[in-house]
Amino acid sequence: MPELKAESTTLTVRTRGKGTYEITDEVARAVRDSGVQTGTATVFIQHTSASLIIYENADPSARTDLHAFFDRLVPENADYFVHTAEGPDDMPSHLRMVLTRTSEVIPIARGRLTLGTWQGIYVFEHRAAAHTRTLVVNVVGV
Repeated sequence: MPELKAESTTLTVRTRGKGTYEITDEVARAVRDSGVQTGTATVFIQHTSASLIIYENADPSARTDLHAFFDRLVPENADYFVHTAEGPDDMPSHLRMVLTRTSEVIPIARGRLTLGTWQGIYVFEHRAAAHTRTLVVNVVGV
């Protein structure tokens, strides 16, 4: 019976402000480096004003529409926000994070992520200013 492996890797992503930043290749590299052939990769972002999404990666206009949708769904400068100490994007960034996810689990088969043809893994930055985001990738399997 094969021995169960567990590997943990930390990724650093530098954003340039609001938007989506693809990290599929970095996560795939962590999977390859782990040597796991069958299992799961869990990606977790350690922040409350950015999130993770699995999203369309073939046509950039899909991400343009996503960004515009979130700007309309959770607008900045809403007069009912109380938590605004860090600026007009403070509370909206936290709400956008809650509406998305802080972790994603992707199956691994034959040593590779089993994402669909048009799927990519993205950091979804919700703050207007550039940030350095820290993510943990745990790979478990045989």
